[in-house]
Amino acid sequence: MEIATSPDTSKSVTNLKAKAHESLAPSSSTIFRKLKWAYFVGASALISTALIGTAAHAQTPEKQALKFDMVRSAGVVKAGCVVEASAKVRIVSRGPVEIMDVKVKGLPPKTNFDFFVIQVPNAPFGLSWYQGDIETNEEGEGFQRFVGRFNEETFIVAPGSAPAPLVHSSPIPDATMNPPTGPVHTFHLGLWFNSPEDAAKAGCPNTLTPFNGEHNAGIQVLNTSNFADGEGPLIQVKPKP
Repeated sequence: MEIATSPDTSKSVTNLKAKAHESLAPSSSTIFRKLKWAYFVGASALISTALIGTAAHAQTPEKQALKFDMVRSAGVVKAGCVVEASAKVRIVSRGPVEIMDVKVKGLPPKTNFDFFVIQVPNAPFGLSWYQGDIETNEEGEGFQRFVGRFNEETFIVAPGSAPAPLVHSSPIPDATMNPPTGPVHTFHLGLWFNSPEDAAKAGCPNTLTPFNGEHNAGIQVLNTSNFADGEGPLIQVKPKP
């Protein structure tokens, strides 16, 4: 038996189906909002990961860095001069080389100093290797970065004697022949006045020493005598593979 339906009834059924379909299908605005949210969440995750990775990278060298102080030398302590002088050193191994940052303070302003890697901290100093200069500012503070081999493998060797050039003949002349020596490790650091005159201005002895490029430096100001002679701080730095 067939049930007759009026045109109005058919129209109502059609409208109900259409509304049901609309309620099930998401609108374009809804889709857009969901896509925006997904993009925001994904981008936030990527940024967070990048920041964490950057922070970890920035912290790693600091954790691996060796930090230590330099103290006043026996000569300036005895003379009672530059009583506020000090230095902080930071060394980080970069694999083939180390980076050594040296910050000094409490020194005479606008003055040059000479920095060495040395065998023992106080006289007679042993074998010494000139690294470069540190100049102080108006506040008596200075900074320098040195790049080289500053770890437990730092050494000087001379398998035999050989002629050496004579560049400076006075006031302390160059040696024209080196003494032979087996490998000698140099694990200490020292800082010298660049001239006896600068030392005298600071109330220190005006002793002449060879510890600058022209071999006419003043006395030692700072060193690493806070470490034992045979256990200078550089021995603590391990080469990075």
